[in-house]
Amino acid sequence: MKRSNYITRAGWDRLDQELKFLWKDERPKITRSVSEAAAQGDRSENAEYIYGKKRLREIDRRVRFLVKRTEELTIVYPDKQQEGRVFFGAWVTLVNEDDKEVIYRLVGPDEWDVKRGEISIDSPMARALLGKAIDDEVVVQTPEGERVFDIIAINYQLPEK
Repeated sequence: MKRSNYITRAGWDRLDQELKFLWKDERPKITRSVSEAAAQGDRSENAEYIYGKKRLREIDRRVRFLVKRTEELTIVYPDKQQEGRVFFGAWVTLVNEDDKEVIYRLVGPDEWDVKRGEISIDSPMARALLGKAIDDEVVVQTPEGERVFDIIAINYQLPEK
């Protein structure tokens, strides 16, 4: 399945911050340590040199990915017309069959983080939520089986706890 090219402003800022950190802070620091390790002589048995070169390749790979990916992404800002319905960027408060309340935010595939309550717009849960309104029932197929949720709130700002 193709990944969506949408991202929230906060997600874009995090990717941009990571790119700047890797390029302006981390890479120069590792380059200096590799140069210092190379000056010590035999590189074949120099662990600092070998690790440093490996780390540089990892950084360069991630930088290339971030540069290419950020060119493809579109920042989506909430629109007033979305109020009352679930769309990209919405914080959705749900109640499951056990009357347990959960809050999810629908974000791009490059920024989801379950610890922050953010789920990818490409996930089955997000797909089931799209376009729904308050008091709608949502049925989601999970590995454990079918789960039913009721939507009790939709916000485009972080809801109060």
